[in-house]
Amino acid sequence: MLDEYIYKNNQKMRLGYTTGSCAAAAAKAAAQMLLTGKQVSYTELMTPKGIKLTLEVLDVQISREEVSCAIEKDAGDDPDVTNGLKIYATVHKKQEPGIHIDGGEGVGRVTREGLEQPVGSAAINSVPREMIQKGVEEICRRFDYQGGMWVVISIPGGDEIASKTFNPRLGIEGGISVLGTSGIVEPMSESALIETIRVDIRMQHSKGYGYLVLAPGNYGLDFLKEYDPKLLERCVKYSNFLGEAIDAVAEYGFQGVLLAGHIGKLVKLAGGIMNTHSRNADARMEILAAHGAVLGADQDTAKALMNCITTDEALDILKATGLLEGVMNRLMERMEFYVNHRSGSAFPCGVITFSQKHGILGKSAHVEEILDCIKKEADYGT
Repeated sequence: MLDEYIYKNNQKMRLGYTTGSCAAAAAKAAAQMLLTGKQVSYTELMTPKGIKLTLEVLDVQISREEVSCAIEKDAGDDPDVTNGLKIYATVHKKQEPGIHIDGGEGVGRVTREGLEQPVGSAAINSVPREMIQKGVEEICRRFDYQGGMWVVISIPGGDEIASKTFNPRLGIEGGISVLGTSGIVEPMSESALIETIRVDIRMQHSKGYGYLVLAPGNYGLDFLKEYDPKLLERCVKYSNFLGEAIDAVAEYGFQGVLLAGHIGKLVKLAGGIMNTHSRNADARMEILAAHGAVLGADQDTAKALMNCITTDEALDILKATGLLEGVMNRLMERMEFYVNHRSGSAFPCGVITFSQKHGILGKSAHVEEILDCIKKEADYGT
C-alpha cells in the first residue's frame, strides 16, 4: 500500500498507483527472477511522477523458460473500477535484442484507427509501455544480459470490467486498457472537485468581475491563450462539471459568461449533457449524426458518422458532404439553449467551440456581445 497522501478541501486522501505502474513492476520482477532463478517478494519502481513504489510480488510461477508474477492494483482513495485487480507479467527470453511488449488475457486490443496505439496492438498506452521497457532494460543491464525479452501483460477479469466501459464503443475489444501518465493515481471526489470549481468562481466574483470565462480543460485554456490571452485572467476550468459551474455562475450573480471548449466536450452540451465525463455519457456521434440527418445527410453518411471514433473524423465527413457549417450552426443554438435552460436565463452566454484540426467551428449569438462587455470591464478596471 502506498503511504502517500494529498489534501483536497481539508480531506486527507491516499494516493494509489496506475495499472501501468503495476504492469511495469510485474515485468521488472519477472525479468529479475528469470535471469537469477531466485524468487523475489518485493520490487521497486520509480514512477514518472518521481514517487518510488515498493510493491509486493504475488502469484510467482518460475520455470526454466519463463516467469510469471502479479502486482495488485491499489487506487488509493480514488473510486477506480480496477482497484484490487491483479496485473500479471509473463516474461521469457528471445535471441533478438530489444523488449517486445504484448497483451494477454483481459488486456484490450485496438480494432479501429484513431486511437493511441495502432490497430492490432494491445491497448497498453505509450507511458506504460515506456515504463515496462525501462524496468526490464534496467534488470538486463544489472545482470549483464545481452539478449531480448518478450513481455506479455495480462489482467484476469479485465474483459468483464471492460464490458461496463466505453472501450468496446471506442474500438478496444477483449479487455481494459493499461493506462497512466504519471504512474500515480491522485484521488479526487466529485464533491471536492465541484467545491474547488465553486471556490474559483467565487474568487473571480470577489475581484469585481461581472463577466466570466469558462473552459473545460487544457485544450480550452490553450485556445484562449491564442485567441486572446487576457481572457485567461478571468477563466475558470470546470473539468466535466459544466452544470455545477453554471449553477455557481447564476448563484453569484454574474452578468454574462463566455464558454470556450473543444468540440469533443461541447458537442455533448448540444444534447443537454451537463456532466461530460465519458463514464456518464458520450452521445457525441449520435448528436452529430442526428443534426446531419436533419440537414439532409443520407443513410450512408449517417452510418459513417455513427461509426466514427473521434469528433475530428466526424467533422471531416461533415465537411466533405457540405454539411459542416449547417450542423455547427444548429449545435451552437442548442448549446446556448441548454445553458439558458440550466441557468434559468439568469445571464447571457456566448459559446465558442473549436478543434485543433479545423480551428474555430462555431460561435453562438452572444459571443461578440460578451467579448465587448469583457473588454469594456477590463478597460474601466472593474
